[in-house]
Amino acid sequence: MAEIQEKADSGKGGKKRAKKMSVHLDMTPMVDLAFLLLTFFMLTTTFSKPQTMEINMPVKDDVPENQIPVKASNALTIVLGEDDKLFYFFGLGDPADNPEVVESDYSANGIRKVLISPRVKSNEKMTVMVKAMETSRYKNMVDILDELKLTDTRKFALVDITDNDKQLIQQKTGQ
Repeated sequence: MAEIQEKADSGKGGKKRAKKMSVHLDMTPMVDLAFLLLTFFMLTTTFSKPQTMEINMPVKDDVPENQIPVKASNALTIVLGEDDKLFYFFGLGDPADNPEVVESDYSANGIRKVLISPRVKSNEKMTVMVKAMETSRYKNMVDILDELKLTDTRKFALVDITDNDKQLIQQKTGQ
């Protein structure tokens, strides 16, 4: 492992000098131990699995008879706006119904509170429709899907935004 090597005396007479000793340290056992520990920890740890959410998408069917219509009383529409804004209203967004558009956020006191409210949870036929504006970010879509997963919302749909929805949001923001 470690050994001390002494320098031989030159045999000349005169002053006695202190012997110079050099130390040779053998690092092989320490390297072996390091690789054994590294191998042990690599084989015994569990690698993190990627966290993904599975979304079952329907088969694309162009036949309108196979689509199930949703009543306005069983619909919650969430519109993802620009600058991380979120709007929601109950109904399908028909301007004749004059739905109350509410601005919210992605926090626990925001849209999550709405999704776990008795009005949504007690209605088994309630369908949450998520509509993204062209100016919304991909992060907003991921955030709302996370909220739907956290609140255990079973029936939701990703739907294209309509002109009526855009008008309702413009009336709310005053733009």
